[in-house]
Amino acid sequence: MQQATLQTHYAEKVIPELMKKFGYANPHQVPGVKKIVINSGFSATADKNHVAYVNDEIGKIAGQRPVTTKAKLSISNFKLREGQPIGCKVTLRGRAMYEFLNRLIQVALPCIRDFRGVPAKLDGQGNYTLGVSDHSIFPEISADGTNAMIGMDICINTSATSDDEGRELLALFGMPFRKTSTEVAEAEAQSEAAQA
Repeated sequence: MQQATLQTHYAEKVIPELMKKFGYANPHQVPGVKKIVINSGFSATADKNHVAYVNDEIGKIAGQRPVTTKAKLSISNFKLREGQPIGCKVTLRGRAMYEFLNRLIQVALPCIRDFRGVPAKLDGQGNYTLGVSDHSIFPEISADGTNAMIGMDICINTSATSDDEGRELLALFGMPFRKTSTEVAEAEAQSEAAQA
């Protein structure tokens, strides 16, 4: 079976680059992406049609059928009963994970209006979570058939042990991190020095 494009890029470009930057002695020490979890929640008062619609749309985006998550506790203030559907999630690994990550970075994120990059904050252990407020940025979703916007969390779980390693790994994959004001100033200073 043919490898996903991003998987090949990881083996040929990302591993040598990370080995050089962080001084790993062995290619197996280099962090990689372990899994991607796509999670979408909905109101406890949502009807069966909305639950089916969200499951269907997340399934189109992920390329595999999601699992419906159910409430573990009853909370009267939220009109929530135990066992009631409150969301759906799907976990991607292997080839499907790389293909989704490629579509997210190359196609979906650039479709966001006034896009200036994604926040560069990780969770302290090298994992990255990204919130998407409108699912129609993905090419699998036709704008005509959407009757509601679906928000989702995309959690990229890496084997990196620090935020710096995780951030560098995702940056080498092409994740468009938002530049901080100091990085912008440094880039401008470098370009001015190069012109002079």
